[in-house]
Amino acid sequence: QRKLVESGGASVQAGGSLTLSCAVSGLPSRFYAWGWFRQGSGPEREAVAVIDNDGTIDYTHSVVGRFTISQDKVEDTLTLQMNDLKPEDTGTYYCAAGLGPKGSLFRLKVDGYQFWGQGTQVIVSS
Repeated sequence: QRKLVESGGASVQAGGSLTLSCAVSGLPSRFYAWGWFRQGSGPEREAVAVIDNDGTIDYTHSVVGRFTISQDKVEDTLTLQMNDLKPEDTGTYYCAAGLGPKGSLFRLKVDGYQFWGQGTQVIVSS
């Protein structure tokens, strides 16, 4: 059974840190690109950080230098370390998998990811 389960969301003050984890089952890591996405107050879900199945990592511009994505292929977990959090980082964070490799043009495209977790809530207060 294909399953992604996020955890680690919480309420923090601006400048704080959180670590999000995603436990994966039923999806062999070598076939997929993996990513963290978020749904804020706006209508669209956006990519935050992704790892393509060739190991290439991309971040959306607003989190560069603050967030780090990593993957443990033995434990089948995907992690997002978030530092120096800002109120605009508030939202529901989802991990997702999509067949890869995606390449630079498609790696951060939301509609390229077929399998999604249920999300975990992050609230950053000023």
